[in-house]
Amino acid sequence: MSAPQRFLERLPARSSDEPSWIAARRQAGAARFEAVGFPTRRDEEWKYTDVRRIAEGDFGLAIHADYDRARFDEQRLALDDAHRLVFVDGRFSAELSELDSLPNGASVEPLSRAIDQDAEAIGGALGRLAGVDFSPFTALSTAFADEGAVIRLAPGTAVEKPIYVVMLSRANDVPVMSHPRMLIMAGANSEATVIEHYYGEAEAANFTNVVTEVLLDRGAIIDHYKLQEASLNDLHVASIHVDQTRDSRFNSFNLNLGGALVRNDLVADLNAEGAETTYNGLFFVQGRQHVDNHTLVNHNAPRTFSNENYKGILDDRAHGVFNGKVYVKRDAQQIEAYQNNANLLLSDRAEIDTKPELVIYADDVKCSHGATTGQLDEEAVYGLRTRGIDEAMARALLTLAFAGEVMEQVKLHVIAERVERAVAGRLPERFNLADLVETAEAVQEV
Repeated sequence: MSAPQRFLERLPARSSDEPSWIAARRQAGAARFEAVGFPTRRDEEWKYTDVRRIAEGDFGLAIHADYDRARFDEQRLALDDAHRLVFVDGRFSAELSELDSLPNGASVEPLSRAIDQDAEAIGGALGRLAGVDFSPFTALSTAFADEGAVIRLAPGTAVEKPIYVVMLSRANDVPVMSHPRMLIMAGANSEATVIEHYYGEAEAANFTNVVTEVLLDRGAIIDHYKLQEASLNDLHVASIHVDQTRDSRFNSFNLNLGGALVRNDLVADLNAEGAETTYNGLFFVQGRQHVDNHTLVNHNAPRTFSNENYKGILDDRAHGVFNGKVYVKRDAQQIEAYQNNANLLLSDRAEIDTKPELVIYADDVKCSHGATTGQLDEEAVYGLRTRGIDEAMARALLTLAFAGEVMEQVKLHVIAERVERAVAGRLPERFNLADLVETAEAVQEV
């Protein structure tokens, strides 16, 4: 039996009264996945990422979402003033979710409930951006699609509190897989902050395959945070697809700390004048972790703007991949597109493969891209030590300062602090990031 067939054997029996459109899409996803199978390193888009750990795995499906409330409260972000939707191994947990006091015009609910209540609207949006042909993993996701989060904002709706979606991975006796779908539909001039948070128990060894689709109407603004700090045994594949119309703004914060094998695809289509997208990315990997970030910005219309800044910090024998492409369509004049990838190697055995790309078919544009890789400046380490800071602390501060250009864009303190502590270690006190960056830069200039 082939690996795709073995995975598809896990497909659950479907209800006879489910909408015909979702049954048809699941069948299409299963057929596509069985036909193409898992990607290999012979595929250009997967040249540096070996997914055999996924393909050879034997994963079941979770059947319940039971989890200790006290333990959950200890692990989650300290966001008490947020609208929270929680999934445990891909199963919705009503007990751990808190969705009271949503403003008029805002809806946050599990996908299963949204389909039951408004199948026609969900059917018109789900899978519109992330079709079965995008990758074998989106095909697999489509085959299993039955749960996830649906966020809908009516025109003019502003959600002041963050919308916090938690994907928790348990240490199960038998590893499980989950294929959650995220659907964000933002009406004209609406605004919200959405957090996707992936984490779990230290011994969890599960496979998460998530697809997020974001539809932004005219003037809509979404700040999207993805904080991935899964177990160092977990396998994580994700794709985010964004469709932007006139004057819309999508601000992405892709922060990766955990996972044994991680692949992120991020695609934004700027389809009308005034559309703006910003990609802020940080990946910090240790041991034998592998994190692969593939990003794509399609400038499909004139007078659109994109700015991308990804930073990687790699220690031990970790491996990072960055492949960022900006595509400027013919006649998409007067666009601006900037892309940068900088990487810091803390070990001689760490490895980074980076490939920034510009594909331009217009002539009146402002575009730039670049990539750098280096190690800590030993003179800067020495300079900090002369100020009474021990070597370990000096290296931690300089490492954190390297991440500062990305982290200073993070608007949510609770996320910034979580990431800073992971990058710099457990410092004796909470440092002000701006002060750290200023101190490190001053030392480097001496």
